[in-house]
Order: sequence, then C-alpha cells, then structure tokens
Amino acid sequence: MRKMKEPAFKRAEPDARRQSLIEACARVLGRAGAAGASVRAIAQEAGVSPGLVNHYFDGVDALVAAAYAHVDGMVTGALDKAVGDAGPDARDRLDAFVTASFAPDIADRHLLATWVAFWGLVTARPDIARQHDEQYAGFRERLEGLLAGCGVPANELRRAAIAVTALVDGLWLELCLSPGCFAVEEASGIARRFLDTIVPPRPA
Repeated sequence: MRKMKEPAFKRAEPDARRQSLIEACARVLGRAGAAGASVRAIAQEAGVSPGLVNHYFDGVDALVAAAYAHVDGMVTGALDKAVGDAGPDARDRLDAFVTASFAPDIADRHLLATWVAFWGLVTARPDIARQHDEQYAGFRERLEGLLAGCGVPANELRRAAIAVTALVDGLWLELCLSPGCFAVEEASGIARRFLDTIVPPRPA
C-alpha cells in the first residue's frame, strides 16, 4: 500500500518554530542586551523549553546571528517596499529609500535597543562584525544604484553614498532617542535638501 504524503503544514512547522525563536531572541536583545540573551531567557520569551533552542540552533551565538540577519532583513524589506511604492521616477525612488528610515516602525526605540545590542557584539564576535559590514555595504550599494539613476557621476558615487548614509543614521538615531526634538517631516526635509546638493536637478 502506498504511503500517503504528510500534509504540507507538518513540514512547515519546524520553520515556524525556528522563526519564533529568532523573533524571541531579538526581543530579548532589545530588552536585556547581549549579556541577557541566554538560552533560558530566550526560551522563556518564546514559551518553549531550553532544549528546543539547542535543537534548532548550535548554541546561543548562532541564534543571535540569525536574529541579526532577521532584523536586517525586516529593515531592508521596508526600505525596498518604500522604493517600490514610489513609482518609476528615479528621484522619487531615491527620496523614498532615504526617508523610509524615518518611518515610525523603523525609527523606533525598541528597534534601536536591538541594534545597540548587535553593535555591542561587533568588537567581540567576528561573525557579527562580518554581518555588520555586509549589512552596511548592502545599504550603500543600493543607495549608489539609486544615486547613479539620478545622474550622480560614477567617480562620486561612493563618497556620496557614505555621506547620505551618515546623515540618515544620525537623523534616525536622534528620532529614536529624542522623538520630541524634531518631527519625521523635518528629518525627511533635511535629507531631501541634502540630496539636492549632490543630485543633478531634474530636467526642465
């Protein structure tokens, strides 16, 4: 007698459990920092036994690295969506990419706390340092492509992308730390005015 195939949801269940542990790890990092991200704390946050953490990940270090990739993927997805929603105009797409970091779901204190936990591991863990470098390189690469589409010369792309990234990071940090100091609209306006200084004007 032929054996019936198991339902698809049975195969997906381990992935869902793994994802829940990654999300729990990110929450623990944001709340308690890297020092508080133990297997027990993450398991308690996820509502599972500590043994399940070790079943899906080769120790807490691997889980933290997976959480870093997950959080970076969430932010990247939000930025890419903003670009896609902006339409075909190159300058509109650039503006959308640059100002999407100021949206409430990204300029968020809890998200900042999670990033700070990751950043605190950069000097202690080579794998996290590599992830950090890859993350920022990816951001700048996408930014360079958008700047090139707006007519910024090839020999100026790298420095322009570094400058825009530094500006966005600074405004994002202040919005997270002191949201009452200036509004999201002000941050977006500052960023757009800076872009005006490095991007050739639109054709008349």
